[in-house]
Amino acid sequence: MEMTPAHGIKPPIIVRQTEHSRLTSLALAAPGRDLDVADELLAELERASVVEDDSLPTGVVGIGSIVTYKTENGQTRTVTLCYPGEADIERSMVSVMTPIGVALLGLSPGQSINWNGRDGHVHKLTVTFAECLAVSGAA
Repeated sequence: MEMTPAHGIKPPIIVRQTEHSRLTSLALAAPGRDLDVADELLAELERASVVEDDSLPTGVVGIGSIVTYKTENGQTRTVTLCYPGEADIERSMVSVMTPIGVALLGLSPGQSINWNGRDGHVHKLTVTFAECLAVSGAA
């Protein structure tokens, strides 16, 4: 069974300047087991529009955002995007250094993206809600 790659036309994304710098450093320092995710994060950061920290438009997913998204099979999930040191799946805290975290970064409600899961399959999600809260400093 052949899979469709998760690349192709991706929606435009926006990232805060400080997050862009910090996430670039985080991806470049990723340990071997995280290299695929780190490469995907670097690719997303490269294509992102970078804005001043206080100029991120309302509803754009950044670190600290509460995000609701719908999967290709109709399931709805609400998570908070965070740095790796804060990740806690039981509290729905999703690290930006995971495939789903990379996919969510910079999206706005109504945008959809295909992403490669750790299961080797291509998945699709659509952001339905995003609210940015205070940004934490933990990495």
